[in-house]
Amino acid sequence: MHHRPQHTRRGFTLIELLVAIAILAIIAVMGWSGLDSIIRARVTLTRELEQSRGAQISFVQLENDCAHLVSESLLPRRENLRAFEQQLILIRTVYDDNQPTRLQVVAYRMQDGIFTRRESIATRDLKMLDSYWQNAINGNDNMPVVKLQTDITAFQMRTWNNDENSWRVAGSDIAAPQTVVPGAGKAGKEVPRKTGLEVTMQLAGQANPLLKIFLLGAA
Repeated sequence: MHHRPQHTRRGFTLIELLVAIAILAIIAVMGWSGLDSIIRARVTLTRELEQSRGAQISFVQLENDCAHLVSESLLPRRENLRAFEQQLILIRTVYDDNQPTRLQVVAYRMQDGIFTRRESIATRDLKMLDSYWQNAINGNDNMPVVKLQTDITAFQMRTWNNDENSWRVAGSDIAAPQTVVPGAGKAGKEVPRKTGLEVTMQLAGQANPLLKIFLLGAA
């Protein structure tokens, strides 16, 4: 009588299963760490790109407004730019096709880490212009607000006055005896004209601040 050899089936032992699970766990952790690093890098890169885009838009808009700052011939004996605290208010000329030259009040403000821009309706009425100007200074205007830049941790401005031939911290010349408001008219004293504006902006997460100098009335 012949006996066929019996083949026994041997499964995985508990130790082998535990080792396999441990290896898979290590691989999963390593994979997750790599994926997490990629996600973090992508978030950081996206934030930096958004910051760069916002800064570029802010500086381009500032440059355009400063280049079109109203000249003394169009607005004699009146303030055309005032920088104080963390606000910048200026009067620019507006040129449209088939339209006469008009004037517009533009107001910038840095508040709670957000840099914004507002603009009034373009007008040729000086009384209306004076009203827009004063309301912008008082902060009670109803001009639409456009956000230009966020995540700002520090913001500074300086202005260049040709009479002094030096930079002056924004706002330090408001109390000067020669400074008058737009509504002073011809009876007012001569307003010292500023020819340069320096803006320094520190963005969150950036090692160095952004600095830009603008010529006033270059257009």
